[in-house]
Amino acid sequence: MTQSCIYCTKDERINNLMIEIGQLRVSTLYLFREQTYRGRCIVALNEHETEFFHLSQEKQDAYMRDVAQTAQAIEKAFAPNKINYGAFGDTMPHVHFHIVPKYENEYTWGKMFEMNPAPNKQLSDAEYEEIIGLIKQQL
Repeated sequence: MTQSCIYCTKDERINNLMIEIGQLRVSTLYLFREQTYRGRCIVALNEHETEFFHLSQEKQDAYMRDVAQTAQAIEKAFAPNKINYGAFGDTMPHVHFHIVPKYENEYTWGKMFEMNPAPNKQLSDAEYEEIIGLIKQQL
């Protein structure tokens, strides 16, 4: 664990960006507060590793099952036309995937999703709870 990693410290920095949905096999599922892409989530590995290939084969398999389970739940809950996956980590070196549902004729369709989209769509607590509930029903 590193003190600068929001996924390890789980302090107000992470709470400002996302809401914890729950625990999966080897990761934690979060709803991204910025909801330009309805249903956008993050699947963050529970232990601090900076590269996916540093994980054992068993942990890699379990983590990718978490990613797939999340994507499937998002597909069932929101019926996007496509799901984008992003694993970057330049500024936050902790294994985590962005699971980003994309919808035809909506923001950045046909292009890569934007990490910090201009619309910066923030929701009410009730709207976040509704989205989280729909995802949890499908997990």
